Amino acid sequence: MSRYFDKSFAQILEESASNAPTPGGGSVAAMAGTFGAAMVSMVANLTKGEKFADVHDEIDAILAEISQVMVELEKQVDDDMSVFGAFMDALKMPKSNDEEKVKRTKALQDAYKKATLSPLEIADTCIKANELALRLAPIGNKSAISDVGVGAIIADASLKGVLLAVDINLPGIKDSDFVEKAAARRDAQIEKSEKLMNEAVKIVKGRL
Repeated sequence: MSRYFDKSFAQILEESASNAPTPGGGSVAAMAGTFGAAMVSMVANLTKGEKFADVHDEIDAILAEISQVMVELEKQVDDDMSVFGAFMDALKMPKSNDEEKVKRTKALQDAYKKATLSPLEIADTCIKANELALRLAPIGNKSAISDVGVGAIIADASLKGVLLAVDINLPGIKDSDFVEKAAARRDAQIEKSEKLMNEAVKIVKGRL
């Protein structure tokens, strides 16, 4: 499977602006999250050398972890687009008789659930990015520290954007237990992300 990020930025923008079904809002929000993580990585890379010897080990740890976050988000963009494609396929299934209607309903319910779990997983990865932004905020290179705040804000915005896909999918799901758990997970993610982002930005502003 080809990686969506192998396309040029111009291609991604053109396809995002077109009437094509993908990339949709969830995938675009996840893409934005990769840039938030990239800002954290950039500042960590600028926090190297003799001047920062006392935080060398922590910076190396942050770099390793934020690199993995970026890899995860890139994969999740592809996964989210595949999930949406499966949902569209389910919508197109025939419904001319009772048997076909039953099969279509089951396929749609499965697709709705997968299309709900995908953004929840992306949101977890955005939270990882903000946890790393918070770790970097007190020790990152002061000359570039504002970009840690940029990364934290983008990661939070990415999370909130992608979770709108949860909001739109939940009403279509008949499994009330699934809906309740997904909604609770979404609400907890938003609360945690906002807290991490606000703490990181507060530290950043204190170092400007």
